[in-house]
Amino acid sequence: MVRWVLLGVALWASTVWPAEVHGQSMRATVFSIGDGDTIRVRQAGRTLTVRLACIDAPETAQSPWGQQARRYLQQRLPIGREVTLEVKTTDRYGRTVAEVISDINLNLALVEDGQAFAYRQYLGGCNAREYQDAEYRAGRHRFGVWQVEGGITRPWDFRRSPRGRHISDGTTPGGRRYRCSEIGSYERAQELLHQGHSYLDGNGDGEACESLR
Repeated sequence: MVRWVLLGVALWASTVWPAEVHGQSMRATVFSIGDGDTIRVRQAGRTLTVRLACIDAPETAQSPWGQQARRYLQQRLPIGREVTLEVKTTDRYGRTVAEVISDINLNLALVEDGQAFAYRQYLGGCNAREYQDAEYRAGRHRFGVWQVEGGITRPWDFRRSPRGRHISDGTTPGGRRYRCSEIGSYERAQELLHQGHSYLDGNGDGEACESLR
C-alpha cells in the first residue's frame, strides 16, 4: 500500500514540475535579465533561471564590458518576449542550461556580436564549430569585446581572480551558497538570484529572501 502511495506522489510531482532533460524544447516568457548570459523566464506557472548554454559573457562586475553585455542582452530579449528553450542540462545550482531561440539562436548571436565568448570547455551540447566560427568572425571584425585595446580578461579567468572569486558560473566547482540571514538586504538577495542562486527563491515566485523585505 505504502509503495503505491509513494508511486502516486512521484507521478503527481513529475506532472506538476517536469524535469528538464537534454534535448527537450519548451516555450517560455522572458521575466528578467540577470547578466550577459543568465535570464529568468516564466514557464508553465513557474519561474526558471536559465544559463545560456555554450557561451560565457563578461561578469557584471567586470570593467570594461560587464554592464554592456547585460544591457545588450536586455535589448535583444525584452521582458515579455516569448522564446523557445533548447534544454541541454540542469546545472548544480538548479539552473536550466539551454540555447535560447527567438527567431534566431540568441546564444550564437551573442558570440557573433562580440558580447560573449564561446565557452570551449562546455561546447559539448551545442554545434561547437558554429560557436567557434562565430567567435572568429567577431574577433576579425572587432565587434563588441574585441574592440577593446589589449582585450579583456576572459570571464572564466575573472572568476578565479581576487575580485571575482565569489562568482560562479554554475558549471565550475567552488561556488558559494548563501543563507538569507547573512545576505543583509532584499536588494542584494535579488542580485544574487539574478546571478543564478536560484535556491534563494524557495517558492519559485521570482523573488529571493522575501523575509528581508
